[in-house]
Amino acid sequence: METQIYSIQTVEEALGCIQAGADRIGVLVGLVNGPFPCAISEETAMDIFSAIGNKAVKVLISVQDNEADILAQTQRLKPDVLHLCTSFAGNPEFREKLRKCLPEVKLMEAVGVTGEESIEEAVKKAEYADIILLDSVSTSIPGIGAAGVINDWGIGRQIVEKVKVPVILAGGLGPDNVRAAIEQVKPFGVDSLTRTSVVKNGKILHKDIELVKQFCEAAKDVSL
Repeated sequence: METQIYSIQTVEEALGCIQAGADRIGVLVGLVNGPFPCAISEETAMDIFSAIGNKAVKVLISVQDNEADILAQTQRLKPDVLHLCTSFAGNPEFREKLRKCLPEVKLMEAVGVTGEESIEEAVKKAEYADIILLDSVSTSIPGIGAAGVINDWGIGRQIVEKVKVPVILAGGLGPDNVRAAIEQVKPFGVDSLTRTSVVKNGKILHKDIELVKQFCEAAKDVSL
């Protein structure tokens, strides 16, 4: 079971999460202290990716709103995976452009699990995306994700059964519920942001490495 940890803001956090068992490390590049939690600068992201090297899969969450800026940013940072979940939704044409520019970078498309309509959306995105990430939708944060609440695992299971690409399940997952989520949805991987972080006054401050370790251990202990 692949484990993905988001909201990484420093090199030390990234390396600590990898040591704790994380297979995939995600960073969100955007306006620091802006509308997206845990946003970091490109310079910081570059330092984090450089420190990670081949120790884990490097995931870039881009919040740019147009394909030219997204492709340029991806070329500069050279992640293993480009995650689209906010201001720009991909399409087959964008996937081809990404493949020509950076053939080794995989495209991960987010699907907000809001109801039965999410199944059709996931199937459509899976026709061109390399990975689908299922997440919850917040009323206060733009895009898909960072809501910190569980979504409908029954819908998630249906999506896993229908699409032919790997599915990563996110949305309010932590050490206490990741095992049940895996057993019901049977995804390729699981993701944690809010439930493995230290949060104060509604703001994510930094990762709790012990919680990350517990999350990874619980996820990897499940046999499917």
